[in-house]
Amino acid sequence: GDRLAPLTSKLVFSFADIAGYKKVRTNLAKADIPYREFTPDTMHSLAERIAELCRGWNIAAATCGEAMDLFDLGIEHNRCIDGELMRSAFPGDRALQQFLFPGTQGTLNMPGMNPAWQDKLKDKGQRKECGCIVSKDIGAYNTCLHLCTYCYANTSETAVRNNLARKREGSEGIA
Repeated sequence: GDRLAPLTSKLVFSFADIAGYKKVRTNLAKADIPYREFTPDTMHSLAERIAELCRGWNIAAATCGEAMDLFDLGIEHNRCIDGELMRSAFPGDRALQQFLFPGTQGTLNMPGMNPAWQDKLKDKGQRKECGCIVSKDIGAYNTCLHLCTYCYANTSETAVRNNLARKREGSEGIA
């Protein structure tokens, strides 16, 4: 955090939701890793510490995809795929600006924003609490060699290794 803080203005985080992801539950069980879901008390306690760290780094803290309000700690709801951040980071991209805010000066998830437009931008493939705008994943399932146990995108190490082997076989002879 000390090294990253000068390079950003915000930390966006969420709490692990194991119960909703069968692949994750299976991978954790196979690895003999006991887990427990976060309770409201444990979430609040961890968020207190995150907020404290962020204050020391002089960056904002925000959650993504969380129903729990942590406003009392100065932590707001946010998005990982954030239209407002894109709007400010790419002010000269007219096509992006028009897509995000056609004919308005409104902001996402803010009072006064046209609810019909808000619904159009929300990524419908995400959980209800997620405020991310529509986006496309650039990866593919069962391809990441980091093999993180918590990853929902890998079914198993075997599936990843099989995909890698098929990719290598298919690329032989290609210069």
